[in-house]
Parts: sequence; structure tokens; C-alpha cells
Amino acid sequence: QVQLVESGGGLVQPGGSLRLSCATSGIIFSMYRMGWYRQAPEKERELVADITRGGTTTYADSVRGRFTISRDNAKNTVYLQMNSLKPDDTAVYYCNALWQYAYWGQGTQVTVSS
Repeated sequence: QVQLVESGGGLVQPGGSLRLSCATSGIIFSMYRMGWYRQAPEKERELVADITRGGTTTYADSVRGRFTISRDNAKNTVYLQMNSLKPDDTAVYYCNALWQYAYWGQGTQVTVSS
């Protein structure tokens, strides 16, 4: 079965950093465009960053310059390095894999608060 498992979330103070990981199984990882999405309470899910098979990256304006998405095809894992975190970054972060079909992880909570 296909599995996407996020990890690395938690509680951090404003200005702090977190590194999220999404470990996948059951897919040919190198074929998929990988993305990170987030959803805050009472808000719609939004794209944070994605990375294509060729390594092209896209970022939401709100995170550009602070977040970095990367992938390790040997480990079937995609990462999101988050620096200079703000309270508005508080959300559940979801991993997404897209090729012929889209798969989602269960999400990991990121809370930025002093």
C-alpha cells in the first residue's frame, strides 16, 4: 500500500526552525512531483512548496526566502526546512505526491508560539 508519513513537527518559538520529513513507500518516488501543503484552523489548504522530478521548486509568497524544499530520491523522502518561523506558519502540514494520482500523508502539526 501507498504510505506517506510526515514527521518533524512540533512547538517552536517565533524565529525558530523546524525540518519536516515525508517518508514514502509503495510508489516509484522519482516519478512524482512532491509538495508540502498546510491548513490552519478555519482556513483552506494551501500550497507551501513543491519540487518537480527535475528539481524545479515553487514557493508560496509567504514562505519564499524562509523555507526550502528538497528531495532525496535514494531515501524516497522529501523535506521542508523552515526557518524564521512566524505565528502565521502555525498549521497542519501535509505531504503530497503527484503523478498519475495524488497521495496525501496524515499531516504533522506545526505550532509557532511564544
